[in-house]
Amino acid sequence: MSDYKFEGWLGNDKESAEGNMVWGEFEPKKWEDDDVDIQITHSGICGSDLHTLRSGWGPTPYPCVVGHEIVGVAVRVGDKAEGNIKVGDLVGVGAQADSCMNRKPEQQECNACKTNHESYCINGMVNTYGGFHKNGDKSYGGYATHHRAKSHFVVPVPKGLKPEYAAPLLCGGITVYSPLRAWGCGPGKKVGIVGVGGLGHFAVLFAKALGADEVVGISRREAKRDEAIKLGCTDYIATADEKGWAKKNANRFDLIISTVSSADMPMQQYLSTLAFDGTLVQVGAPEEPIPISPFPLILGRRRLAGSAIGSPKEIAEMFQLCVDKDIHPWVELRPMEDANKAIVDLEKGLPRFRYVLTNKENGEPLRKVNSPSQHRL
Repeated sequence: MSDYKFEGWLGNDKESAEGNMVWGEFEPKKWEDDDVDIQITHSGICGSDLHTLRSGWGPTPYPCVVGHEIVGVAVRVGDKAEGNIKVGDLVGVGAQADSCMNRKPEQQECNACKTNHESYCINGMVNTYGGFHKNGDKSYGGYATHHRAKSHFVVPVPKGLKPEYAAPLLCGGITVYSPLRAWGCGPGKKVGIVGVGGLGHFAVLFAKALGADEVVGISRREAKRDEAIKLGCTDYIATADEKGWAKKNANRFDLIISTVSSADMPMQQYLSTLAFDGTLVQVGAPEEPIPISPFPLILGRRRLAGSAIGSPKEIAEMFQLCVDKDIHPWVELRPMEDANKAIVDLEKGLPRFRYVLTNKENGEPLRKVNSPSQHRL
């Protein structure tokens, strides 16, 4: 048993996305011997939180506590927990709570889980919030005081990486790091980043760190040029303000990462800027379909691909790259009690570039861990 309650910001209906979440207690998944309880110090705010609160991607099982960029201190560790996690460790949890892990022989063999790509589990991944665990219990996220997670999906935060940086990396960062690595971003490559915002700014930082020859920000308006160059872009394209931008940049990019979550994007023109054998990876998830014609793909032997988050193994690799290359995401800290205002501000496009909620009562002193209830079971 524990002497702490699980409390957080509950979204009870679609209107909660308009800043109407309500603080309250919730029941986490039933404790299992491979679980870890985390006392949350930082929780990143992601665009997925808004989509889920308003049921934009499908019906949400209300009440829902969103937040899947969770960092905090392990305060309870099951005796079958993986990864040598200890009470007092600073750890993080991203957008995935569980997968099949090839546990049941009657299920179809899952090559994704076998090869450490659990986010593509063919037998059904479990979302950190708004989903249901394998035992049938609802999953709740990180706009809260505590989080209970399967230890396999708990990633230690390395020394040298501040928790306010680690938190938004757990979804926003890994969503672009994974496809950059998978599609060979590195020396000799010319990379375009569509959408220099919450996701896109991570893509710029990582593409530079991975050694791409060119990293070009692509956004609608000229107003973001200075920010993009400051982030590390070698060039910038303003699609709404530059006439003939697609023709001028035809056949330019080996790889494009599109972070835009709007169906109203010039996808045909983006595809035309790919070089022969180039790839556009869509990571933004619009609530409406994106219409495309196959001709830019056919005529250039180009590829249109998609990518989702990343595995715990990839997250650990990304964390270490941030330490090794001294990568600093652009974050703005907001107190946990300000969560309703923060999601409204996110919808307005105000953050530069990620908001991170902080639990000041769960702060630095926690790392000394001296409560008698904080022990390995």
